[in-house]
Amino acid sequence: MSHVKLILQEDVPSLGDAGEVVTVKPGYARNYLIPQGKALIATDAKVRELEHHRRVVAEKVARALKGLQAERKKLHGVELEFTAQAGEEGKLFGSVTSAQIAERLAERGFEVDRRKIVLAEAIKQLGEYEVAVRLHSDVEATIKVKVNAAV
Repeated sequence: MSHVKLILQEDVPSLGDAGEVVTVKPGYARNYLIPQGKALIATDAKVRELEHHRRVVAEKVARALKGLQAERKKLHGVELEFTAQAGEEGKLFGSVTSAQIAERLAERGFEVDRRKIVLAEAIKQLGEYEVAVRLHSDVEATIKVKVNAAV
């Protein structure tokens, strides 16, 4: 019994991830993978095209990471100060959220999406905090956030 080489178009559990070249039995390919649009027959031209596409994507990702590394160096060590009303024992009336931090960063020229600012929960106490800014899954910067009491 021969096997068929396919290029997966999407992730298939227990078979492989999108873009991989896999070998399966002809019935599985003919009756399920190809009609469902989950795979294409792997001709030499399509395999070469896939390899070229992978190289192009890898180069694009490398350029983007280099830019994000530079952004990380600029962001690293940035200090933001917030003034908020606080009660006894330094507890804030309200909180400092990731949206407010993103807004302050924008004022300083850093366009950062609030969802990239890593806060387990909003800051509700006076003090200094180290806040992570995840620019990419591999690139993370740390900024300082100071929360002072309003006079």
